[in-house]
Amino acid sequence: MQEPDVEKLGVAAIQPKAVLGAISVVGIALSLFQLYAAGIQPLGLFFQRPIHLGFILVLCFLMFPVTRDRPRGLIGWAIDAPLILGGVLVGYWVPANIDAIANAIFPRTQDVVVGVITAILVLEASRRAIGATITVIGAVFIVYAFAGNRGELPFLSDLMPGILNHRGYSLERLASQLTLGAEGIYGIPLGVAATFIFIFVLFGAFLEVTGAGKFFIDLAYATTGRQRGGPAKAAVIASAGMGSISGSAIANVVTTGAFTIPLMKKLGYRPAQAGGIEAAASTGGQIMPPLMGAGAFLISEFTRTPYIEIVMISIFPAFLYFGTVYLLVHIAAVKRGLEGLPAEELPRVREVLVEGWHFLLPLGVLVWLLVAGYSPMRVGFYAIVAVAASAVLRAVIAFLREGPTWRSAVALLQSGVTTTLQGLELGARNAVAVSVACALAGIIVGVVGLTGLGLKFSAMMIAFSGGNLLLALLLVVLASLILGMGLPVTAAYIVLIILIGPALTEQFGIPLLVAHLVVFWWSQDSNVTPPVALAGFAGAAIAGSPPMETSVQAWKFAKGLYLIPLFMIFNEPIIVGGPIPLVLWNGFIAILALVAFAAALEGYLFAPMPWWQRILATAGGIGVFWPNLAYEIAGAAIIVLLLWANAMAERRGASGKAPGTPA
Repeated sequence: MQEPDVEKLGVAAIQPKAVLGAISVVGIALSLFQLYAAGIQPLGLFFQRPIHLGFILVLCFLMFPVTRDRPRGLIGWAIDAPLILGGVLVGYWVPANIDAIANAIFPRTQDVVVGVITAILVLEASRRAIGATITVIGAVFIVYAFAGNRGELPFLSDLMPGILNHRGYSLERLASQLTLGAEGIYGIPLGVAATFIFIFVLFGAFLEVTGAGKFFIDLAYATTGRQRGGPAKAAVIASAGMGSISGSAIANVVTTGAFTIPLMKKLGYRPAQAGGIEAAASTGGQIMPPLMGAGAFLISEFTRTPYIEIVMISIFPAFLYFGTVYLLVHIAAVKRGLEGLPAEELPRVREVLVEGWHFLLPLGVLVWLLVAGYSPMRVGFYAIVAVAASAVLRAVIAFLREGPTWRSAVALLQSGVTTTLQGLELGARNAVAVSVACALAGIIVGVVGLTGLGLKFSAMMIAFSGGNLLLALLLVVLASLILGMGLPVTAAYIVLIILIGPALTEQFGIPLLVAHLVVFWWSQDSNVTPPVALAGFAGAAIAGSPPMETSVQAWKFAKGLYLIPLFMIFNEPIIVGGPIPLVLWNGFIAILALVAFAAALEGYLFAPMPWWQRILATAGGIGVFWPNLAYEIAGAAIIVLLLWANAMAERRGASGKAPGTPA
């Protein structure tokens, strides 16, 4: 059994063994608590969320010392020890005092003090686990709540533009808003993180420690490796498989890119191109059901739409995204004359399935339970049980096949216990960043609700766009990119939908579910869009290529990330449904439009495309996006004719070549 990579888990290698042991104990205890709440005894809102946050804060301050890459020493422990104890206090206070808090007419002084401590700890934890930018954003929102004539900082009221001005709030009022109700830190974002997200992160961790990552990568290579650009296509498929359970673009790049990027370079892709392809493919993991990087759970809670419905309607857009990346990869391979890998260098599908068939069982259980209507928490719990059961089954079969002995039985038992503890610990560690981000997003949500900032921001958006939907959507893209520079995808989505959601739905008439999906998709763009392309930078590190050039390549291959949300807005039936012929028509023209944009972007499909064909393909794609049936038909007809002409050009070129000439 491999030892877990401490650097990958976010734990500095300089941590002493006692601290690493404490991290393991706290992480395992947190996972067991979450499993108890998910599958045995569900807990109330003001028990589950504070206890979860307390565990997360303690784990965060243990994992990320104030001294960063140096041993804590006396000064470091003098700072971190009170913070760790503060995390324990946060987890204890509200559940232990819930009756007194609920019956108090005015907030008690001790509750306000603990509320202030909670907010400070969340800000500091976010700085350590995510970065300074998100902490600054949270602090700015707190200052904004105080900046009014009746607030703690009345002198700042004159600095607020008229539309942003408000009465201002006291420390007591803000602390109550953030920590004594369900509208602040203990609101929907942390509630989703403490229930659905954690249990599925734990599910992914169990798959990871039992070897699912290697299975998905091997299966992708076995199915696509011989095709042109095989390793790049394998990266797309493997990232879809891994992303569906990990939900993290950067983790996806690191996991699958370590295998796919070197092989892409060996095949003939430029280093920046290889890193960009992996980054674009891995970003798709965050929009791939069933997890969608925790987005499915948040969208379900915000829109009051059943989780299974979010999953079902997201399958086709995810298929469009990965299909677009796959097509761009294929075109790039054909243009460069790349071939696939030799068969002897690739695993065989049958052998891969024989070795890893048990990984498909928990995924099947997960899908079956979702369709059967079980709650997401219960689904996640039983999916974890299915992972453990399938791993045990596979190990027992191997044990019996090799000939059982007492020594091998003891070794099997030890391996099982070790793997289980590793899965429990890894799940808790992997959940720290997203739970901290959701807690800080709760601060922002609480301030927005207290000050009415959401409605004011929507009014500003309408004023800037002049009521033009396209300009408003451009503002959303820019805002998502700017927020994404400092916020994780989940937090960026929460902040954006709280601020601009009312404008999109009430002023521009976009259906609620479509607005949430569009904002969530565009919140991913910081992974692949220069100047801050986080997944692109991770791909560049593995590929050994310039980060900015790799980011540009990632941005090019991830074009579907921008186009597909536009199609959701202007062709709503693919999301909200409708008559079957209308839904099928919209699905068909969506595929046509994305093929046209890919061909126009690369100047190639079956054969090289002259400039005038690229312009016509772009015009046809725009026509398909236009919310008018006549334009849609005209655009689709143009694209079909161009594709037919391009295929004929390729056939004429192939027939004119001498025998034996490579295509």
